[in-house]
Amino acid sequence: MTRQIGNAKLFPIGLGGMPMSIEGRPDEAQSIRTIHAALDAGVNFIDTADSYHLHADEVGHNESLIAKALQQYGGMTDDVLVATKAGHLRPGDGTWTQDGSPKHVKEAAKASVKRLGVEAIGLFQFHRPDPKVPWAESIGAVAELLDEGWILMAGVSNANPEQIKQADEILSDRLVSVQNQFSPAFVSSYPEMELCQEMSIAFLPWSPLGGIRGAKDVGGTFPVFQEVADARGVSPQQITLAWELALSPFVIPIPGASRPESIEDSVKAAEIALSEDEVAALSAVLKG
Repeated sequence: MTRQIGNAKLFPIGLGGMPMSIEGRPDEAQSIRTIHAALDAGVNFIDTADSYHLHADEVGHNESLIAKALQQYGGMTDDVLVATKAGHLRPGDGTWTQDGSPKHVKEAAKASVKRLGVEAIGLFQFHRPDPKVPWAESIGAVAELLDEGWILMAGVSNANPEQIKQADEILSDRLVSVQNQFSPAFVSSYPEMELCQEMSIAFLPWSPLGGIRGAKDVGGTFPVFQEVADARGVSPQQITLAWELALSPFVIPIPGASRPESIEDSVKAAEIALSEDEVAALSAVLKG
Protein backbone atom coordinates (compact mmCIF):
# COMPACT_ATOMS: atom_id res chain seq x y z
CA MET A 1 0.00 0.00 0.00
CA THR A 2 1.29 3.45 -0.92
CA ARG A 3 -0.18 6.93 -0.76
CA GLN A 4 0.75 10.05 -2.69
CA ILE A 5 1.45 13.71 -2.13
CA GLY A 6 1.80 15.24 -5.55
CA ASN A 7 4.00 12.83 -7.47
CA ALA A 8 5.72 11.50 -4.34
CA LYS A 9 4.82 7.89 -3.55
CA LEU A 10 4.81 7.39 0.19
CA PHE A 11 4.41 4.78 2.87
CA PRO A 12 0.86 5.29 4.20
CA ILE A 13 2.00 6.28 7.69
CA GLY A 14 4.21 9.32 8.26
CA LEU A 15 6.21 10.50 11.26
CA GLY A 16 5.31 13.64 13.18
CA GLY A 17 8.43 15.19 14.63
CA MET A 18 6.92 17.64 17.12
CA PRO A 19 7.20 15.46 20.31
CA MET A 20 10.95 15.30 19.80
CA SER A 21 11.34 19.05 20.21
CA ILE A 22 8.72 20.45 22.59
CA GLU A 23 7.90 19.96 26.29
CA GLY A 24 8.95 16.55 27.61
CA ARG A 25 11.23 15.90 24.66
CA PRO A 26 13.82 13.13 24.87
CA ASP A 27 17.53 13.61 24.44
CA GLU A 28 18.86 14.01 20.93
CA ALA A 29 20.24 10.48 20.71
CA GLN A 30 16.83 8.94 21.41
CA SER A 31 15.18 11.24 18.90
CA ILE A 32 17.63 10.24 16.20
CA ARG A 33 17.05 6.57 17.00
CA THR A 34 13.32 7.21 16.64
CA ILE A 35 13.74 8.79 13.21
CA HIS A 36 16.04 5.97 12.12
CA ALA A 37 13.53 3.38 13.36
CA ALA A 38 10.87 5.05 11.23
CA LEU A 39 13.12 4.96 8.18
CA ASP A 40 14.02 1.32 8.85
CA ALA A 41 10.29 0.50 8.93
CA GLY A 42 9.75 2.06 5.52
CA VAL A 43 8.46 5.50 6.53
CA ASN A 44 9.47 8.08 3.93
CA PHE A 45 7.38 11.07 4.98
CA ILE A 46 8.41 13.21 7.96
CA ASP A 47 6.46 16.22 9.18
CA THR A 48 8.03 19.16 10.97
CA ALA A 49 7.73 22.95 11.38
CA ASP A 50 10.01 25.82 12.32
CA SER A 51 7.88 26.33 15.44
CA TYR A 52 8.52 22.85 16.81
CA HIS A 53 10.91 23.95 19.53
CA LEU A 54 10.86 24.73 23.24
CA HIS A 55 12.89 27.88 23.86
CA ALA A 56 12.69 31.19 22.03
CA ASP A 57 16.30 30.99 20.85
CA GLU A 58 15.97 27.59 19.16
CA VAL A 59 13.56 28.22 16.28
CA GLY A 60 13.80 25.32 13.85
CA HIS A 61 15.02 22.83 16.47
CA ASN A 62 13.01 19.98 14.97
CA GLU A 63 14.04 20.81 11.41
CA SER A 64 17.71 20.72 12.38
CA LEU A 65 17.20 17.48 14.29
CA ILE A 66 15.58 15.79 11.29
CA ALA A 67 18.30 17.04 8.96
CA LYS A 68 20.95 15.62 11.29
CA ALA A 69 19.16 12.27 11.58
CA LEU A 70 18.86 11.95 7.82
CA GLN A 71 22.51 12.82 7.36
CA GLN A 72 23.58 10.18 9.89
CA TYR A 73 21.28 7.45 8.54
CA GLY A 74 23.16 4.57 6.98
CA GLY A 75 20.60 3.81 4.30
CA MET A 76 19.14 5.60 1.32
CA THR A 77 17.09 8.73 1.95
CA ASP A 78 16.54 9.96 -1.60
CA ASP A 79 12.84 9.12 -1.47
CA VAL A 80 12.21 10.74 1.92
CA LEU A 81 9.83 13.69 1.75
CA VAL A 82 10.24 16.21 4.55
CA ALA A 83 7.35 18.63 5.02
CA THR A 84 7.78 21.78 7.04
CA LYS A 85 5.54 24.70 7.90
CA ALA A 86 5.67 28.40 8.77
CA GLY A 87 3.25 30.99 10.08
CA HIS A 88 2.87 29.59 13.61
CA LEU A 89 5.33 30.79 16.26
CA ARG A 90 6.37 29.94 19.81
CA PRO A 91 7.76 32.98 21.66
CA GLY A 92 9.28 30.69 24.28
CA ASP A 93 6.75 31.22 27.05
CA GLY A 94 4.65 28.17 26.25
CA THR A 95 2.20 30.08 24.07
CA TRP A 96 1.57 29.94 20.32
CA THR A 97 1.13 32.98 18.09
CA GLN A 98 0.65 33.59 14.36
CA ASP A 99 2.45 35.60 11.73
CA GLY A 100 1.01 35.06 8.29
CA SER A 101 2.50 38.17 6.75
CA PRO A 102 4.03 37.49 3.32
CA LYS A 103 7.36 38.86 4.53
CA HIS A 104 7.51 36.43 7.44
CA VAL A 105 6.29 33.41 5.45
CA LYS A 106 8.92 33.91 2.77
CA GLU A 107 11.75 34.61 5.21
CA ALA A 108 10.79 31.60 7.34
CA ALA A 109 10.72 29.28 4.34
CA LYS A 110 14.17 30.40 3.23
CA ALA A 111 15.52 29.84 6.75
CA SER A 112 14.00 26.34 6.74
CA VAL A 113 15.78 25.57 3.47
CA LYS A 114 19.10 26.27 5.20
CA ARG A 115 18.26 24.28 8.34
CA LEU A 116 17.09 21.27 6.35
CA GLY A 117 20.17 21.43 4.17
CA VAL A 118 18.25 21.22 0.90
CA GLU A 119 18.08 23.21 -2.30
CA ALA A 120 14.30 23.40 -2.05
CA ILE A 121 11.73 22.25 0.52
CA GLY A 122 9.91 19.11 -0.61
CA LEU A 123 6.57 20.18 0.85
CA PHE A 124 5.91 23.55 2.47
CA GLN A 125 2.61 24.19 4.23
CA PHE A 126 1.24 27.45 5.59
CA HIS A 127 0.82 26.49 9.24
CA ARG A 128 -2.22 28.35 10.53
CA PRO A 129 -4.46 31.25 9.43
CA ASP A 130 -3.45 34.58 10.93
CA PRO A 131 -6.53 36.64 11.87
CA LYS A 132 -4.50 39.82 11.31
CA VAL A 133 -3.53 38.95 7.72
CA PRO A 134 -5.87 38.19 4.81
CA TRP A 135 -5.69 34.51 3.88
CA ALA A 136 -5.09 35.42 0.23
CA GLU A 137 -1.97 37.40 1.14
CA SER A 138 -0.46 34.54 3.15
CA ILE A 139 -1.14 31.98 0.43
CA GLY A 140 0.09 34.45 -2.18
CA ALA A 141 3.48 34.31 -0.48
CA VAL A 142 3.42 30.51 -0.69
CA ALA A 143 2.64 30.78 -4.41
CA GLU A 144 5.65 33.07 -4.85
CA LEU A 145 7.89 30.58 -3.05
CA LEU A 146 6.63 27.89 -5.41
CA ASP A 147 7.21 30.05 -8.48
CA GLU A 148 10.68 31.06 -7.29
CA GLY A 149 11.76 27.46 -6.64
CA TRP A 150 12.25 27.67 -2.88
CA ILE A 151 9.63 24.94 -2.40
CA LEU A 152 8.64 22.02 -4.65
CA MET A 153 5.10 21.46 -3.39
CA ALA A 154 2.61 23.54 -1.40
CA GLY A 155 -0.03 22.78 1.20
CA VAL A 156 -2.05 24.38 3.99
CA SER A 157 -2.71 23.43 7.58
CA ASN A 158 -5.58 24.09 9.99
CA ALA A 159 -7.75 25.32 7.12
CA ASN A 160 -11.51 25.13 6.55
CA PRO A 161 -13.16 24.11 3.26
CA GLU A 162 -13.49 27.66 1.95
CA GLN A 163 -9.84 28.40 2.71
CA ILE A 164 -8.76 25.15 1.04
CA LYS A 165 -10.60 26.02 -2.16
CA GLN A 166 -9.28 29.57 -2.14
CA ALA A 167 -5.73 28.35 -1.56
CA ASP A 168 -5.95 25.99 -4.52
CA GLU A 169 -7.20 28.85 -6.69
CA ILE A 170 -4.41 31.20 -5.59
CA LEU A 171 -1.86 28.43 -6.12
CA SER A 172 -3.22 27.83 -9.64
CA ASP A 173 -4.45 24.30 -8.84
CA ARG A 174 -1.11 23.35 -7.30
CA LEU A 175 -2.33 22.65 -3.77
CA VAL A 176 -1.25 19.10 -2.87
CA SER A 177 -2.06 18.71 0.83
CA VAL A 178 -4.14 19.76 3.82
CA GLN A 179 -2.87 19.07 7.33
CA ASN A 180 -5.65 19.33 9.91
CA GLN A 181 -6.26 17.81 13.31
CA PHE A 182 -8.27 14.59 13.08
CA SER A 183 -8.70 11.63 15.43
CA PRO A 184 -11.53 9.73 17.17
CA ALA A 185 -11.48 12.56 19.72
CA PHE A 186 -11.50 15.31 17.09
CA VAL A 187 -13.67 14.54 14.07
CA SER A 188 -14.74 18.06 13.12
CA SER A 189 -12.24 18.05 10.23
CA TYR A 190 -14.05 15.20 8.49
CA PRO A 191 -15.61 17.63 5.93
CA GLU A 192 -12.10 18.77 5.02
CA MET A 193 -11.08 15.14 4.59
CA GLU A 194 -14.02 14.60 2.23
CA LEU A 195 -13.13 17.74 0.29
CA CYS A 196 -9.55 16.56 -0.12
CA GLN A 197 -10.83 13.32 -1.62
CA GLU A 198 -13.01 15.29 -4.04
CA MET A 199 -9.99 17.40 -5.01
CA SER A 200 -7.63 14.38 -5.13
CA ILE A 201 -5.17 15.93 -2.69
CA ALA A 202 -3.61 14.45 0.44
CA PHE A 203 -5.24 14.87 3.84
CA LEU A 204 -2.70 14.65 6.66
CA PRO A 205 -4.27 14.16 10.10
CA TRP A 206 -2.12 15.67 12.83
CA SER A 207 -2.51 14.19 16.32
CA PRO A 208 -4.23 11.20 14.64
CA LEU A 209 -4.22 9.29 17.94
CA GLY A 210 -5.59 12.17 19.98
CA GLY A 211 -2.39 13.92 20.98
CA ILE A 212 0.38 12.95 23.39
CA ARG A 213 -2.00 12.28 26.27
CA GLY A 214 -4.92 10.93 24.29
CA ALA A 215 -2.83 8.44 22.33
CA LYS A 216 -2.03 6.41 25.43
CA ASP A 217 -5.68 5.77 26.28
CA VAL A 218 -7.46 5.84 22.92
CA GLY A 219 -8.84 2.37 23.65
CA GLY A 220 -10.17 3.41 27.04
CA THR A 221 -11.74 6.61 25.78
CA PHE A 222 -13.27 4.86 22.76
CA PRO A 223 -14.02 1.25 23.77
CA VAL A 224 -14.96 0.11 20.26
CA PHE A 225 -11.37 0.72 19.15
CA GLN A 226 -10.16 -1.45 22.03
CA GLU A 227 -12.70 -4.15 21.16
CA VAL A 228 -11.57 -4.35 17.54
CA ALA A 229 -7.94 -4.29 18.65
CA ASP A 230 -8.49 -7.13 21.13
CA ALA A 231 -10.26 -9.20 18.50
CA ARG A 232 -7.30 -8.81 16.17
CA GLY A 233 -4.58 -9.04 18.81
CA VAL A 234 -3.11 -5.63 18.01
CA SER A 235 -2.92 -2.26 19.75
CA PRO A 236 -5.85 0.20 19.70
CA GLN A 237 -3.42 2.75 18.30
CA GLN A 238 -2.89 0.55 15.25
CA ILE A 239 -6.65 0.18 14.81
CA THR A 240 -7.09 3.94 15.04
CA LEU A 241 -4.59 4.57 12.26
CA ALA A 242 -5.97 1.70 10.16
CA TRP A 243 -9.45 3.22 10.49
CA GLU A 244 -8.22 6.61 9.32
CA LEU A 245 -6.53 4.97 6.34
CA ALA A 246 -9.80 3.19 5.53
CA LEU A 247 -11.77 6.45 5.47
CA SER A 248 -10.08 7.74 2.31
CA PRO A 249 -7.28 6.73 -0.07
CA PHE A 250 -5.94 10.27 0.29
CA VAL A 251 -5.30 10.05 4.05
CA ILE A 252 -1.74 9.82 5.41
CA PRO A 253 -1.77 9.94 9.23
CA ILE A 254 1.32 11.46 10.84
CA PRO A 255 1.50 10.17 14.42
CA GLY A 256 4.03 11.94 16.58
CA ALA A 257 6.68 9.81 18.23
CA SER A 258 9.61 10.29 20.57
CA ARG A 259 10.52 6.60 21.04
CA PRO A 260 11.39 3.97 18.42
CA GLU A 261 8.78 1.64 19.90
CA SER A 262 5.99 4.13 19.23
CA ILE A 263 6.60 4.54 15.52
CA GLU A 264 7.35 0.84 15.11
CA ASP A 265 3.89 0.08 16.52
CA SER A 266 2.21 2.74 14.38
CA VAL A 267 3.58 1.56 11.05
CA LYS A 268 2.00 -1.86 11.54
CA ALA A 269 -1.37 -0.20 10.96
CA ALA A 270 -0.58 -0.19 7.24
CA GLU A 271 -0.85 -3.99 7.25
CA ILE A 272 -4.37 -4.05 8.72
CA ALA A 273 -7.28 -4.33 6.31
CA LEU A 274 -10.42 -3.58 8.29
CA SER A 275 -13.71 -5.14 7.25
CA GLU A 276 -16.66 -2.99 6.23
CA ASP A 277 -18.41 -3.91 9.48
CA GLU A 278 -15.37 -2.89 11.53
CA VAL A 279 -15.06 0.44 9.71
CA ALA A 280 -18.77 1.09 10.23
CA ALA A 281 -18.53 0.32 13.93
CA LEU A 282 -15.47 2.53 14.39
CA SER A 283 -17.01 5.31 12.33
CA ALA A 284 -19.76 5.74 14.86
CA VAL A 285 -17.44 8.34 16.44
CA LEU A 286 -18.08 10.57 13.42
CA LYS A 287 -21.65 11.06 14.64
CA GLY A 288 -20.46 12.52 17.92
